[in-house]
This record gives sequence, C-alpha cells and structure tokens, in this order.
Amino acid sequence: MGAIRALTPETGELKWEFKLHSDAGAGVLSTAGNLVFAGDNEGDFFALEGSTGRALWHFQTGATINANPVSYTGGGKQQIAIASGNSIFAFGLEE
Repeated sequence: MGAIRALTPETGELKWEFKLHSDAGAGVLSTAGNLVFAGDNEGDFFALEGSTGRALWHFQTGATINANPVSYTGGGKQQIAIASGNSIFAFGLEE
C-alpha cells in the first residue's frame, strides 16, 4: 500500500494523508490552484485538494502509470497530461 502525504515544511509534521491501494507509480504534481495530481500502479489518475487531501476527481486509464503528470498551456487553457501504458491522456482545467 502507498500514500500521498503533505507535510508542513517548517516542522515536518503530517498535514494530511491520502491512502492508495498500491504504490504511486511516479511523481506528484501540485498547481497554484490548490490541486495535486498523481497516478498509481492500478491505472488510476486522480486530483486531490491541496490543502486537505480530499479526493476531487479520478480517471481510470486502463494501464499502470509510471510517469509524472505534467502541466502545460494549450489553446489558452491549463492542461494536465499523464502517460499510461502506450497512451497519453490530457485534460483541460476549468477556470
């Protein structure tokens, strides 16, 4: 079992924890909009609320996620992308 954890930088104290059924396959991406994105070995790509760790959204990709999420601008909007298996999934964020 794995987990995504947020720590208080000044003290190292645990702020919140989001438990996973398997290990997180790769890194975590946080945004200025208080979102945290990550994926796991079961193919779930998900968004958490950065301040609380509350699950906001998830998408089953159908394959293990071993890549870090990335953020970029496309068409004037912020996009989030993740590689999973032989596919790349991209999602536009609402303002």
